[in-house]
Amino acid sequence: MIRDGYGRSSTSRSVRVSSAHTTPAATAPLTPATLVGDELQLVERRLAELLRSREERLTDIASYLIGSGGKRVRPAVTLLVFRACGGTNLPDIVDVAVALELIHSASLLHDDIIDGNAVRRGRDSARHKYGVAETLVTGDFLFSRAFQICGRFDERLIHWAAEACIALTEGEIMQGRFRHNPQVTYGDYKEIIARKTASLFEVGARTAAYLARADDAVVDAIARCGKHVGLTFQMVDDLLDVTGAEATLGKPIGVDVREGNPALPIVLALTEDDEVRRLFAQAELSEAEVNAMLVRLRRPSIIEPGHRLAVEHATIAREALHALSDSPYREYLLGLIDQLVERVS
Repeated sequence: MIRDGYGRSSTSRSVRVSSAHTTPAATAPLTPATLVGDELQLVERRLAELLRSREERLTDIASYLIGSGGKRVRPAVTLLVFRACGGTNLPDIVDVAVALELIHSASLLHDDIIDGNAVRRGRDSARHKYGVAETLVTGDFLFSRAFQICGRFDERLIHWAAEACIALTEGEIMQGRFRHNPQVTYGDYKEIIARKTASLFEVGARTAAYLARADDAVVDAIARCGKHVGLTFQMVDDLLDVTGAEATLGKPIGVDVREGNPALPIVLALTEDDEVRRLFAQAELSEAEVNAMLVRLRRPSIIEPGHRLAVEHATIAREALHALSDSPYREYLLGLIDQLVERVS
């Protein structure tokens, strides 16, 4: 018997419960708030519950990051996929969405330590505010909370979540291996982001379809959609790190250049620009060198192919969604994919 996280018990993989949720009128604007707003509120309440610790410092650091204005993209996509597949069991999918957000947040805390980030979401990073040791432990706390939730599900779901976490760690190590390494290829880059970013989108989509009791072919199609949404998301983020505005992004631009990360514009430029190769190989860059490299990376010969690659993955994600019947949820997901690529159009 398992507990559903809301005090009820079940012996099946997914408990069917009635829901007061209704599909919004066709004339209402399609947003996560109008489509899955009730579900997102449940996610926030469950997060607040799970961030509480017997040690106040852990609660403070975890709440500082998770309450700092993150867009909750992963929970929203997971909930929308679940509804698009006809799912009705809110306790299960809310817990899945919460677990994924906890894993993502834990990885951000650890990333800030690894990268030495001083800013996260437009304000001091947890590392900068609370120090390395306590930030590291808080990341471990969030990972543990995530698997405390996952433990109530069947073995298949636990395996998917664990595989996504393993992929995250492997992606981080792989990215470190190619920092400041001008031999990095586009294939290497895509493998890094498939592990670091796309893995959580993929497992969220796969789990949502599975819990909605979609058939195996639909589950596989929706998992493919999630993976390619994740790839698109990261590619666009990489392009915006070169072309965006700090005020809009809420973080400094040129982070990948400064840290020597093998991001999309850099990887594309390495094949044709000797000066980018020279600068990328340097362990540290002056501010003048950072700006010079950014100018080279903003050239249309770099940004336009990068945008086309993002569009290719967005197209695959869109095609996979056609495995689902038409609904406001599917339409919003299709629109969300378009919005991702339009950010750098």
